[in-house]
Amino acid sequence: MRSLSKICIFLFLIVPSLFAQSGPEIDREQGLVTDRPFWRQALGGAVLSLPSVQAQSAVVALDGGNIRAYSTAGKPLWDYSAKGKLSPYVSRAREGTSYFSRTNGILIAVNRSGRELWQRTPGGSLCGKVISGWDGRIFVPTEKKISCYTASGTLLWSHTFESNIKIAPQLDQQGGIILSLDNNDVWRIGPFGDYQKWTLPKKPVILLSAGQKNTMQIISFFSDGTIYIFGAEDAANTLTSANGSEKSSLPKLPSSPLAAVNREDNIAVVLNDGKMYYISLDEGNILWSGDTHIRETAKGGNKANIEAEMIFDERGIYVLSKNGATGFTQDGRRLWYTILDDAAAIPAFGDDGVLYSGGQDWILYAFKMEDRKSPKKPLLYGPAAEGAYGTGRPLNPYSLDFPIDEIEVRTWLNQITNGINNGKIGTEELLWTSRLMTIASGNFHVQYRINAIELLGRIGSRETIPWLTGLFRRDTESLIKVTAANAIGAIGADPEGNAIRIFYESAILTKKMPDEQVLMAIASATGALCRFSGPPLSETGIKILNLLSKNSQPPLVRHHAQKELVSLR
Repeated sequence: MRSLSKICIFLFLIVPSLFAQSGPEIDREQGLVTDRPFWRQALGGAVLSLPSVQAQSAVVALDGGNIRAYSTAGKPLWDYSAKGKLSPYVSRAREGTSYFSRTNGILIAVNRSGRELWQRTPGGSLCGKVISGWDGRIFVPTEKKISCYTASGTLLWSHTFESNIKIAPQLDQQGGIILSLDNNDVWRIGPFGDYQKWTLPKKPVILLSAGQKNTMQIISFFSDGTIYIFGAEDAANTLTSANGSEKSSLPKLPSSPLAAVNREDNIAVVLNDGKMYYISLDEGNILWSGDTHIRETAKGGNKANIEAEMIFDERGIYVLSKNGATGFTQDGRRLWYTILDDAAAIPAFGDDGVLYSGGQDWILYAFKMEDRKSPKKPLLYGPAAEGAYGTGRPLNPYSLDFPIDEIEVRTWLNQITNGINNGKIGTEELLWTSRLMTIASGNFHVQYRINAIELLGRIGSRETIPWLTGLFRRDTESLIKVTAANAIGAIGADPEGNAIRIFYESAILTKKMPDEQVLMAIASATGALCRFSGPPLSETGIKILNLLSKNSQPPLVRHHAQKELVSLR
């Protein structure tokens, strides 16, 4: 009996490694991949939605109310219990924060180490993924509402609609979002809450944003295969004609689209018959078409899936659905396709060429589909932002109508404070941020400067961190240094590590910086940044806190740094 037990234990240990060493078996003629899992992990529940894959890890939401994370090698990283049923959406920001909601409307942010950061009540459970903006702000869609929060959970603005959201928001070329409602309205909302809307003659099924930042266009797909293209200069009444033919500059598709994606001036769209089309916006025609796995399964009499996702990057174009996945090159060659049995949700395809699929059997499977990787250097965090909102640099002081009377400065500070407290920063954000920067660095009473810096931390744009670190380095007033460090900690998101590098340099040079208040502020801000972003930022943060914990440091500094170290465990 003991021998049998040893054999079972041996098999239990070796079988997963055999899976991990196996490679894909490809039918070179058909491109069909029949692969054993690269690895697999028991989940303890059914997957609610496609996994979110980013920066060497995958996160999945389960029907039991848990969010679980795994490394791309299959190692369990963390398990967070939401203590309630989850909506079927989980998304991640660049620094690795996961955003999801309970069905009772509680929005939750969890960092890349599984530590809860905050909870908010945006007015209902999610009706789509949380979208991350260029500076860390997030756009949160609920049934009839969009709310915009900072990465640290401050409400910047919100919009309530007359009708339910039909097509969930997605990021556009200008760092805002586009979406559609049940009443055929299409909305484009900017990062500061400004908006445009158009009423279409019929209900769109897919929206895309194309063009350059200054000439953005919205591409709308309809169930009958027609496509409209319109932009900011188009008035709503030009889109409500009987057939909208003046806006149909692209060829009509033969059937209803399931999903579409674009890159530069090209669009890839998969239809409900499983056919994929590649369309040039410049030329206004179809360049090529190809069969996806959806079409292959339909040949066997299986009904095509009604949900699909697509990826279009440097490697190629990928079509994902519950019954499989397909990869194409940009010139139309089908690289591979695979069929998935009993998948609980649409799979995810990572930069490492691995397909992650949650099964009905409560197991997460990872299949190595290809060895081609993105030519971009692997990132410890997610991709860098495509642009900036301009919140990191003050406007010209002469355009600010800047007062010379400190009574007016106090009035401004009160106005901005009220706007932040009421979640109504909105379109005033650029002006207010500029005013705060000008006050913080100007020749005003130190208390006004401190108040301005604190408010910058509450507005919470990641773009202001370089400005705040510059103020921290150059200002000679200790209270200003302390407040600047605390504001950086309040913002939290620092994926480039700008602030953590400055704090590390300051901690090394503590003999030249004997001010206990400043050193304690460095410890507090470092702890806050590490708790927010987790590793690898916390690796440098721990070095800073260890330096500040040495016996050579003042007792208060040493005690505070040790307290921050304990909070990171």
